[in-house]
Amino acid sequence: MSTRRLRSEDYNDYSSTDVTPEGSPPGGMNGFAHPESYQRFGETNGTTWYQTLIHLLKGNIGTGLLGLPLAVKNAGILLGPVSLLVMGVVAVHCMGILVKCAHHFCYRFQKQFVDYGGAVMYGLESTPSTWLRTHAIWGRRVVGLFLIVTQLGFCCVYFVFLADNLKQVISAANGTTNDCSSNRTVAMTPTMDSRLYMLSLLPFVVLLTFIQNLKVLSVFSMLANVAMLGSLIVIYQYIVRDIPDPSDLPLAAAWKTYPLFFGTAIFAFEGIGVVLPLENKMKNPRQFPVILYVGMTIVTILYISLSVLGYLRFGADIQASITLNLPNCWARLYQAVKLLFSFGIFFTYAVQFYVPAEIVIPPLVARVSEHWGWLVNLLLRVALVGVTCVLAILIPRLDIVISLVGSMSSSALALIFPPLLEIATFYAEGMHPLVIAKDVAISLFGFVGFVVGTYEALVELAAPTAAVVNTTSAMV
Repeated sequence: MSTRRLRSEDYNDYSSTDVTPEGSPPGGMNGFAHPESYQRFGETNGTTWYQTLIHLLKGNIGTGLLGLPLAVKNAGILLGPVSLLVMGVVAVHCMGILVKCAHHFCYRFQKQFVDYGGAVMYGLESTPSTWLRTHAIWGRRVVGLFLIVTQLGFCCVYFVFLADNLKQVISAANGTTNDCSSNRTVAMTPTMDSRLYMLSLLPFVVLLTFIQNLKVLSVFSMLANVAMLGSLIVIYQYIVRDIPDPSDLPLAAAWKTYPLFFGTAIFAFEGIGVVLPLENKMKNPRQFPVILYVGMTIVTILYISLSVLGYLRFGADIQASITLNLPNCWARLYQAVKLLFSFGIFFTYAVQFYVPAEIVIPPLVARVSEHWGWLVNLLLRVALVGVTCVLAILIPRLDIVISLVGSMSSSALALIFPPLLEIATFYAEGMHPLVIAKDVAISLFGFVGFVVGTYEALVELAAPTAAVVNTTSAMV
């Protein structure tokens, strides 16, 4: 992908069959524009529907998936999966709202593409409030800030996950006494600190982020998906065996732990930051709505099934990542699970890193001459990756930080902003009261999760680190 940011102002080759610059797209606020009337041109060398689906799955299936069994423990065996289903439906609905509003402004202003921040800015400009219209630019800035914090938070978690799993695999490989009949390593050979593994991974992650073309990256994403699929098959075949009696598991956990469930769950579901960039790079953007709903249906089913089965299998002993509950024996397949999933997470880093890079880097590159632009671009990428590595090393409890990032940033992007954007965009054209009530209810739900989840995560983060048995392995 070009190093220049894909801004809506960069495009003017947009056409529509039935709309004026001031009008709404066909279909209006009732949904996506009808495929026959949606004439936005895609890129000649853009991604196909299959490549886009791969990227969508890659952007939503990561370390958050492995932490969902613990999230269900924090909610209850009944309340947990029901909440996951509701949050999945709401999150996908909000993704659809964002795409719909972006289409609306593309039609209205005859632009080829409108990003998340641009959609919020144009939405504020459409409101009756003079103050909001005057300060509309802050809509883009606030969204950009939340996107940067959220996506870089994901990248921090990836560093910890990769380092921790590599450490366990190497320790098991060097184990001197193995008891594979009981699927465990009795004696583990000491190895270097996880933070040194993070530093060792840094050069390879930096080189990965130098790949800036999503079409090229889709090849690696496909390999990553295959690797993660293989590891998930091994996990599933293990957890479905010998499931104990679930009668002792609470249907609903204590309400004090539910905010931690909310933060982890919305962290896992928050792929809204990559939705518009993926649609923008498609060869045929009209196919994107179907891809969105099919892809997120797959994601939701995967989330619910793994979280429920994982909690049923391990019960109160479930750890922050379900891979930590697998038998630690080098002679079995379970060490390969960690390697395969780590391989997938490694390439997922590039997909998640793309969004903050496209926000931060282009404005800074524009300040230097074209001759030095490529060098500044690469140096900034090195700096951003370095920041995520340093934060991963400095923060001792990334499992709680994930809940914090999910509650604070992900809830805002995935639940709070899209419904408010829909009201701002279409209120002047007339909205049904039930639609307004629905949008307000979703935003309030997101805001309550934002406040309570952030508070509980900060309380847990401030807890004495001595209470944590293994801080480096406590991640989602």
